[in-house]
Amino acid sequence: MQLEHKDNVSPVLKDGIKNYLIDIDGTITDDIPNEEPERMATCLPFPDALETINKWYDEGHIICFFTSRTEAHREVTEQWLQKHGFRYHSILMGKPRGGNYHWIDNHLVKATRYNGKFTDLVDKEVVIQVFKD
Repeated sequence: MQLEHKDNVSPVLKDGIKNYLIDIDGTITDDIPNEEPERMATCLPFPDALETINKWYDEGHIICFFTSRTEAHREVTEQWLQKHGFRYHSILMGKPRGGNYHWIDNHLVKATRYNGKFTDLVDKEVVIQVFKD
């Protein structure tokens, strides 16, 4: 893993290494609601998602799945990821449902909205919200 740990201090990402937070339902597989957990074990991954995420992992990037699935769904989720060969470092469960996420941090944060296919990421100029001076 491309992290440096020192005496119970948060790890430091090495230069060029990204920390990816990736949704599960509707992003790497079908959009399965928590109300239908029986589908979580049998859905199939999007092939381009599996290939791309594992490529990022192999390049040394940090992969964290950030999902609206609840802690009650952790076991089926971990088994599904393992069954299909996803390589990752961690999973954060219980992300609020909805689509109006806004991350505030003292570090540069980049966001990419999944729009049907995992491909290489490219730079694009867009309008963003910032704090008023």
